Amino acid sequence: MRKIWFFMVLASLVTLLFIDPEDSINAMMNAGADAVTLTIRLLGIYAVWLGIIALVDACGLSNKIATLLDPVIDFLFGKTDNNTKKYLALNMSANILGMGNACTPTGLKAMEGLDKQNNSSTASVAMIMLVVINATSLQLIPTTIIGLRQQYGSTSSSDIILPTIIATLISTIVGVLLVKLCDKFYKKHKKDDKPKQDYPSTKNKILKNFFTSKNAQKGKCTLSNTQKNQPNKIVFKDNKK
Repeated sequence: MRKIWFFMVLASLVTLLFIDPEDSINAMMNAGADAVTLTIRLLGIYAVWLGIIALVDACGLSNKIATLLDPVIDFLFGKTDNNTKKYLALNMSANILGMGNACTPTGLKAMEGLDKQNNSSTASVAMIMLVVINATSLQLIPTTIIGLRQQYGSTSSSDIILPTIIATLISTIVGVLLVKLCDKFYKKHKKDDKPKQDYPSTKNKILKNFFTSKNAQKGKCTLSNTQKNQPNKIVFKDNKK
């Protein structure tokens, strides 16, 4: 993925330099200055909300939020430990408040906790669900968008609240349903692909011990060559015939 992004950026820069080198260099310089200015403007907003999250965690309110959201967390992520639940609750709370970048620290801590409970080298369903929740990002108060609209002179910056709630609610519901359906389909497909045996291994051992007993030595029945070479397949051979 890093190679793909590097190739895309390099191809774009080379194309701009060949088409209009003067304007492309000016655009890059202006974009860098605008990025720094925007970062400084958003610094105050994130400082406030990150401070609130730190206070919530310090006073123990995060544990109460985790207890309140416990049924939702169990439904979305399954059974997890209390520490991971705390970070999941803070992450979901930050998303609801519209602090997309401010929820990154709690999201990383929650992902670390989910990864410790994962016994596979691939991402678990809970880890995928966490990524989807943060990508769809249900927001009741889009503080980041409101702050940007205020900084750029919007006269009614809070008008975005209702459309944001509707859009993020739909996207979150669709994302959660898709993860649940894909998980159900994967489990069903994995169950169907499981190889079937004619006899359980324990039963095979019992039958094999029986046919190698004194009855087999007396000539009533013996194990055929197929049975000796393939222990999972029971074949009867009558010595009388």
